[in-house]
Amino acid sequence: MATLDQILLKKKFGQHFLTQKWVVESACSHVKLDANSSVLEIGGGAGFLTEEILRHNPARLWVFEIDPDWASYLQNKFAAQIATGQLQIINQDFLQASMTVLAEHQPWTILANLPYNVTFPILNRFLQYRSYFQEGVVMVQEEVAHKILKKSGRGYGVVSLLFQRYFDWQLLEQVPPTAFNPPPKIYSRLLHLRPISVVPEILQEDKFWKFLRLCFNSPRRTLKNNLMQTHYDYSQVPAETLALRSQQMDLAQFIELWLVLNRAL
Repeated sequence: MATLDQILLKKKFGQHFLTQKWVVESACSHVKLDANSSVLEIGGGAGFLTEEILRHNPARLWVFEIDPDWASYLQNKFAAQIATGQLQIINQDFLQASMTVLAEHQPWTILANLPYNVTFPILNRFLQYRSYFQEGVVMVQEEVAHKILKKSGRGYGVVSLLFQRYFDWQLLEQVPPTAFNPPPKIYSRLLHLRPISVVPEILQEDKFWKFLRLCFNSPRRTLKNNLMQTHYDYSQVPAETLALRSQQMDLAQFIELWLVLNRAL
């Protein structure tokens, strides 16, 4: 079994491992963990969070670890829990894994220190398969956390609207660079997420999100100036709405605008 100092950290995997116990204790304290829990961890690393999750004795914990060296390390470190079937170490890229394997033991609780370089692809995966999850706590960059929770202004955009439509979010503790090895150059943040159970339908939703991207193409321009670059007939849109910038509008306003534009087609 390789020791910690024998396994090289790999920059391509965005590896920054937690070293302060209060962080993993806090993450676990914000979700319900008991003998019936199915828990999903992404990026097991040296097993710091894994160990804390197991302390709560869940029914099962599945850990996706893309790095074969660390996957092997975890398999040896937690051999006893693997032998009982409580723990699975899955040496696979979470973004490439089949999510249908989660169906049997749903609902799942997510606990993960997300690699900075693939944060949004992983969050998009949670969104796509949100019916499998009941709640979770993830670690993300401070800037990303605030972008997701933004309601207006600079940094607010399609990402904010998309993730707020499908999840309830709660901003938790800020985590300093000193909580990691190696320390990143930025602060991180714990975020609690819970899928929204009933999401109202939007007319032609795929086209709606493409339309929103057009609206946010030039966030400093008025909505009218952005719509002038499209094929949409905005003649029935109230002048006060056209004078707004996209960063001043909430999801309900965008949906109302979308309905008006579609009536004109």
